[in-house]
Amino acid sequence: MAHATLDRAALARLMTDYSLEITPKDVEALENAAHMIPQGTLISVTFLPGAEFADRARAAERIQQLGFKPVPHLSARRLLDPDNLREYLDLLKTKIDLKHVFVIAGDPNEPLGTFEDALAVIDSGILKDYGIEHVGISGYPEGHPDITNEKLAKAMHDKVASLKRQGIAYSIMTQFGFDADPVLAWLKQIRAEGIDAPVRIGVAGPASIKTLLRFAARCGVGTSAKVVKKYGLSITSLIGNAGPDPVIGDLTAQLGEEHGQVHLHFYPFGGLVKTNEWIVDFKKKQGL
Repeated sequence: MAHATLDRAALARLMTDYSLEITPKDVEALENAAHMIPQGTLISVTFLPGAEFADRARAAERIQQLGFKPVPHLSARRLLDPDNLREYLDLLKTKIDLKHVFVIAGDPNEPLGTFEDALAVIDSGILKDYGIEHVGISGYPEGHPDITNEKLAKAMHDKVASLKRQGIAYSIMTQFGFDADPVLAWLKQIRAEGIDAPVRIGVAGPASIKTLLRFAARCGVGTSAKVVKKYGLSITSLIGNAGPDPVIGDLTAQLGEEHGQVHLHFYPFGGLVKTNEWIVDFKKKQGL
């Protein structure tokens, strides 16, 4: 898809206030990419195995030092109990201006502690106690391999209701995907159900096709024959690189008022520097 076919005004609205994601191991890459990232950009810090609280807190601190806004992830099923959550939040408050977190259930099939899911963390009231003003929650336009769509919808509405009761603002961040169609349909559905908060649509930064398909399989993201043909993903050769140009183009062409406020969230599977080089180049070609 040629860049010239995109509606620049619509694209500018979509990419305004885009966000990024790093692991605690990506601090050096963030430092190398910092000159390409707008000041104030939201940058998430993942809560994956293999890192300690101190590692995640140091990454959040460096994000803030570089002029960006850190968004620490809280993985409910990896937290042991409320005291363990408070321990992490206490540490974060010594490092950053803690106003924004992203709460997710996490990948363990069975909780390591007392928090069953993201709702349990939100319902605990601990986030409110720590003065957190904005909570990100997850969205799954293509569903989840282990959870029914009905349960996903109920979980989202329950989290939204709890946050509203506590007076905490929220936004939704989705898994990454290759196909705009399920994203657009899902956006219309949640808007019709009364969920009007900003949504950050996950897209994969430029990466090898092999890498993209590996993450897609892990996350339950669709890679149907239609998507493979549409986006030029070669399953047989697994060579070359794929960027998010096609899905961004489709979103730009079809997003309307009925879809609400939408931004992009970049998952830099191919590397943080490479992803930001792509963003800068893409925006330059569009005159943004």
